[in-house]
Amino acid sequence: MTAEKMALAKAINESLRTALENDPKVLVMGEDVGKLGGVFRVTDGLQKDFGEGRVIDTPLAESGIVGTAIGLALRGYRPVVEIQFDGFVFPAYDQIVTQLAKMHARSLGKVKLPVVVRIPYGGGIGAVEHHSESPEALFAHVAGLKVVSPSDANDAYWMMQQAIQSDDPVIFFEPKRRYWDKAEVSREAIPDPLHKARVVREGTDLTLVAYGPMVKLCQEVASAAAEEGKSLEVLDLRSVSPLDFDAIQASVEKTRRLVVVHEAPVFFGSGAEIAARITERCFYHLEAPVLRVGGYHAPYPPARLEEDYLPDLDRVLDAVDRSLAY
Repeated sequence: MTAEKMALAKAINESLRTALENDPKVLVMGEDVGKLGGVFRVTDGLQKDFGEGRVIDTPLAESGIVGTAIGLALRGYRPVVEIQFDGFVFPAYDQIVTQLAKMHARSLGKVKLPVVVRIPYGGGIGAVEHHSESPEALFAHVAGLKVVSPSDANDAYWMMQQAIQSDDPVIFFEPKRRYWDKAEVSREAIPDPLHKARVVREGTDLTLVAYGPMVKLCQEVASAAAEEGKSLEVLDLRSVSPLDFDAIQASVEKTRRLVVVHEAPVFFGSGAEIAARITERCFYHLEAPVLRVGGYHAPYPPARLEEDYLPDLDRVLDAVDRSLAY
């Protein structure tokens, strides 16, 4: 089986290219996705190869972009729309949660809206205001939406394929700080199911759960902890909605401790739902309370302060130590 090493951004580009080649109903839309190839060059070269009718530069109007995609999906197309930065999605929030998420239920299952909304998200790149948000919990709370986030290039390639093929709307969060991280991508592999979590490092003493940009950090934490004789298991959720609670439960029943890590604020974050559900499921297995590490309940700070805001090795290791101290 052949594999090619590529950056996460390139893997998404290749995945979009494959989808455009395989299905004439797939369209790519967004601000600067065509001639420029996107601000992160994720759509680079696609308009040149597939034309302006399938890779469409839109006006600066996020609500209009998503609304148009909904209309196209109603006519049988499979639009993939890009929201240029995480903080720009909110003008489209109404279209996403009141139309895109609800149409299947409103039509008693007769209408499907196979729309993928791509959102580069998270911090770590020194960006200005409204360019480093992590709003995944806002969308995971809305029934009718699937919410996923890859952590490496191979997952990015295959999860984008699966998202485009889904008849349900998918919010596809791309960890922008990992766009340039490289990994082996196999175009011939059998991918994991879109919403199935995966153990990326085996361990016995404690489970670290993360998704998107924090998976790499948790692997670094596990390596640092191993130098002190601690065995940490790292579970990549891959999907925030639906959540693979069975995989989390299986890991926690083995390690008996759980720390959840995400960039988004801890307050009302996805880690809160994980902590509550695992406490219900694993009460008699847990030897310590479920701990959470994430951003603070405050507006995202200026770039020069973001390293103090974002979870880092020391903050996660501190949570590990606190859990193991019980």
